[in-house]
Amino acid sequence: MFINLWNEKNQKKHINILGNTQFDIDLGSRVYTSRLIGSIPDLVMHGGGNTSCKTYTKNIFNEKMEVICVKGSGWDLETIEAKGLPSIRLEPLLELRKLKKLSDENMVNLQRANLLDSQSPNPSVETLLHAFLPHKFVDHTHATPFLILANLPNYKKIVDEIFGSKLAVVPYIMPGFDLAKKAADIYDLHPDCEGLLLLNHGHFTWGRTAKESYERVIKQTNKVQKWINKNLKAKKYFQKKIKIEKKELSFLSTIRGDIEKHSKDYNFVPTFDIRNDKKISSFLLRKDLSILARRGVSSPDHVIRIKGNPLVLSKNFNEKEILIKLNNFRNEYNSYFKRNKKRFKNKLKMLNPNPNVIWAPGIGLIGIGGDKKSAALVADIAEQNMHVMHYGEALGGYYPIKEKDQFDIEYWSLEQAKIKKTNISLIRGKTVLITGAGGIIGRQIAKVFNSEGANVVLVDKDLKSLQETHKLMNSNSIILQSDLTDSTAPKLITNSCLQNFGGIDILISNAGYALESSILDLDITTLKESFELNFFAHFNLAKEVSKVFINQSVGGKILFNVSKQAVNPGKNFGSYGLPKATLMFLLKQLALELGEYNISVNGVNADKIRSGLLTPSMIKKRSQSRGIDENQYMTSNLLSKEVEAKHVAEGFLSLAISERTSAHVLTIDGGNIEASLR
Repeated sequence: MFINLWNEKNQKKHINILGNTQFDIDLGSRVYTSRLIGSIPDLVMHGGGNTSCKTYTKNIFNEKMEVICVKGSGWDLETIEAKGLPSIRLEPLLELRKLKKLSDENMVNLQRANLLDSQSPNPSVETLLHAFLPHKFVDHTHATPFLILANLPNYKKIVDEIFGSKLAVVPYIMPGFDLAKKAADIYDLHPDCEGLLLLNHGHFTWGRTAKESYERVIKQTNKVQKWINKNLKAKKYFQKKIKIEKKELSFLSTIRGDIEKHSKDYNFVPTFDIRNDKKISSFLLRKDLSILARRGVSSPDHVIRIKGNPLVLSKNFNEKEILIKLNNFRNEYNSYFKRNKKRFKNKLKMLNPNPNVIWAPGIGLIGIGGDKKSAALVADIAEQNMHVMHYGEALGGYYPIKEKDQFDIEYWSLEQAKIKKTNISLIRGKTVLITGAGGIIGRQIAKVFNSEGANVVLVDKDLKSLQETHKLMNSNSIILQSDLTDSTAPKLITNSCLQNFGGIDILISNAGYALESSILDLDITTLKESFELNFFAHFNLAKEVSKVFINQSVGGKILFNVSKQAVNPGKNFGSYGLPKATLMFLLKQLALELGEYNISVNGVNADKIRSGLLTPSMIKKRSQSRGIDENQYMTSNLLSKEVEAKHVAEGFLSLAISERTSAHVLTIDGGNIEASLR
């Protein structure tokens, strides 16, 4: 059941941010209740649903005019701000109801022409529906209980049983002008109703205050949920306990590699978000899974995110089945596109034909997006659809919109505009594994790659430092505390990458540590310990990651932090230089052996970087031994400039985006002839 989260003090906080006019009070209240609704995923999913309020303000001539503030395209109710509810002159919108027809393009133009601020985002595609309903505050949600109800065949009988005359029903019509007129006409026939059920779509309600409208959302949704619970119990419905056999995680890299290979024309690198709780795992063993997969989505708003149908793998799937079904899915999507595009006068460009959702028994529900954030968004919506199907079937049947309606939404220009366009990046969406991510250099590497749009997997032994790095990242990141010298670490790390992202694209093997000692004073135990971290840890992880790369069959990149010590040894640092020199040989050997798989192997030789290796005390000690000040010591290179961790990070980035470079070591030291390789 859904909890009423209304709190008057919190409402006032939102109002006080804006001011004390009636406009501020109305808009602040609208922002507050919009966020309450958006904070509950089962009420409304990412970017979906919309809210509005009608209020008054003054124009440039100081004349009072009525406006409607409605959610703008691209805004999410959970985080919406006042600027996400653009104000539109209401009177011109109400005049539109007199028209018999209005194209989508004209509707958008007219809405934009009446914005009070021309810089505002496009108002919701359902703005006219909000405008035509004669209520101050209006809420539109896609609550899971209402989606179950909206897709049941006997919806009318159930609505009468639950609500009587307090909820009117609107037949499915594509969002826009026609739906707005139809909904308003139906409301006029039922002026005492307190809400609308939009078939195959969602739920509308309203109120004189933001509180009243919000509380009706909660109250009416709970009534439907109560009916669902009662009827499931009457049918003695329960989740069956089924033994679930877990599948090999290597199948994920097979799936991901094939999708990436067939997404080159769309500049798309897939990232996975996997859900596999008991409900999902049980659902994926249903005997009618393939039938349900072809039924479609529970609300038209979801089509653009998850496509109309998921790809379904069998209970006993293997690599051969994966590749056959992915190819079949693309062929079927192509046929679907060709069948439906004929109805459109304008030329449509086919979207990426690969699946956005995969039902994989033994692994789970796989949401697929361009990065971790978008993959999680897809998985959230797909999981809600799965629950709607599951309970809908138990309560009489799941019957959503048909293929024609689905296509019209998927290729509707107004719906496409909901997804923000992103700049093309050679790194965006790629999954980058970074070791030593808690250190100064590792942290800078993580910042650079994450800011470029990469998913980053941050690995370090020091949890506290690792968490400090993680605080600087966006949601496309995870941390793994791991001792890389542990023989089990490489497999655990790669498995975590597969579970969280579906695969790996780039390994930046950066972890290392140096002890100061002359060769004559160096004991064999210390040398072996240095080799464990500074060579074998790199060696073992690179081997495990290479297996993932080969299984993905789309190439990959391995980048080592080699260090200048490998070619230009410093006095008393033999215990560090010996494994690093061996690491540089490994780099060349791997490049030689992995090139046939389109895997490039490169490295960075850096020097005099303020880090865990070159500490303030060491800088002081070395500068004093040379008879120069610390600044001179740090800038003693051909460019006479200090080299910082960010420069090393940029070097790794340049190697990561290089398409025709392998077996190369990039020197980043400001210029040191003795350390130069060529």
